[in-house]
Amino acid sequence: MKGTLKQLERAIEHAQTYEEWYEASQEHDRLSGADEWKEIDRSPHYDYELIRNRLWQIRQARERNDVNKLVFHLHEGLHGNLGNISNPKLYQHSRVGTKRLIDNYLTEVTTALNYLCDSNFKEFGLKEKLDFFETTGQAFGQSCLMLSGGAALGLFHIGVARCLWEQGLLPSVISGSSAGSIIASVVGTHNDDELKTKLEPENIYLEAFKVIGWKGLLRGTPVLDGDHLEGCLEENIFDMTFEEAYRHTGREINITVSPYDRNQHARLLNWRTSPNVLIRKASLASCAIPGIYPPVSLWAKNIDGERVPYIPGRKFVDGSIVDDLPIQRLARLYGVNHSIVSQTNPHVVPFLSRNEHAESTLRMVGDWALKNVSMNVRYGLDVVQKRVASNDLGLIIDKARSMVGQKYMGDINMIPPRQPLNALKVLSNATLEDVRTFIRRGEKATWPKVDMVANTTAISRTFRDCRARLDRIEERMLDQVPMTAV
Repeated sequence: MKGTLKQLERAIEHAQTYEEWYEASQEHDRLSGADEWKEIDRSPHYDYELIRNRLWQIRQARERNDVNKLVFHLHEGLHGNLGNISNPKLYQHSRVGTKRLIDNYLTEVTTALNYLCDSNFKEFGLKEKLDFFETTGQAFGQSCLMLSGGAALGLFHIGVARCLWEQGLLPSVISGSSAGSIIASVVGTHNDDELKTKLEPENIYLEAFKVIGWKGLLRGTPVLDGDHLEGCLEENIFDMTFEEAYRHTGREINITVSPYDRNQHARLLNWRTSPNVLIRKASLASCAIPGIYPPVSLWAKNIDGERVPYIPGRKFVDGSIVDDLPIQRLARLYGVNHSIVSQTNPHVVPFLSRNEHAESTLRMVGDWALKNVSMNVRYGLDVVQKRVASNDLGLIIDKARSMVGQKYMGDINMIPPRQPLNALKVLSNATLEDVRTFIRRGEKATWPKVDMVANTTAISRTFRDCRARLDRIEERMLDQVPMTAV
């Protein structure tokens, strides 16, 4: 038995596709006893009695066609992470999946929602359906995908995004900072038909970095050519505004940019807050690492479709410096209450645990030490900042303070394996083989999280799909209403 499990573990480690990985992982769960653990409802990591009771209530109401009671149970009882069913510890006992009770509960809820959406009821018409799915779905919330900075290491994000997209799990709300903004822009400007081709390594333009001169670090001038990077973005990102991209793909792309001036607030650019801003310029600004690239002015389209400066006189730099993962602003704009993070920042990744939810004394001590160091560094930077008159120096201190104080993890995290030599590739152009390697690492880091993502997003995805179907029905009905001339 042990020999067979070892063979399966090797097959899991060396799998070339998700299907190969999943098949070997399923067999490992069968032989290791994990499947037996899944069949047992009881666990200290979630409220199994609450979930069992909710499952019975919803199923009984649906099977009896009691629409009023079903709507009541769903409206009153649907909450994100109800009974702690999204607890990551519930996904550590097996290679794939979790408790069968959780799977059954999620299946019943999504079945009930589709039943309400697609069936005809006298007492629950289109207006009532639209009200129910809008208010209950908004209260339930949704997930987002956040792609961090990381320069050339951000190619890892492609593998994460591609895996989620292929499994039908890519959230519609996506944010990107610095390198992450490029991948978010690619995904956000290409529809599903275009994305299938674009995410292949051979179709990604790679020439992003061109050195002007490293002496610029001492002179205060840029080290890398911003125009060369902009040319790379033009090869990979369609020429669209945020609103045009949303209309084209249905994906809500968000790009963080940091102000070049002191005493200015960072901005989150998207089709709601800045619909006419050009995505390429936003991504270029988000990639403008201070001292490495020159600051960038944003551009937008005016009411006549002409290109004009956006906030003339203001310039912006690297978005990951101030708000690498803008979860709070995404929560306000979109009702996001659950985050999936792909983290590749080179100053962060070496210190992150690959088993982030493991309980160990060493990990707790490490977290405590890191928090204390961070707090002391922030205090020191606060003291220095108050005594600095120079705008340039003050700006650097302000950005350093922001970097120290940020949170770099989400609810579900994809982190690349530790590769010390990757530090040498941060600002170098990747070869085609490098791109293939980064994408494969992103995919393999995502495979073990697919079931967890599927479960934690199942209800919100169903709300989104049902609302889209109801909106189409409403549009058809409105088109059939005869127009009467007055």
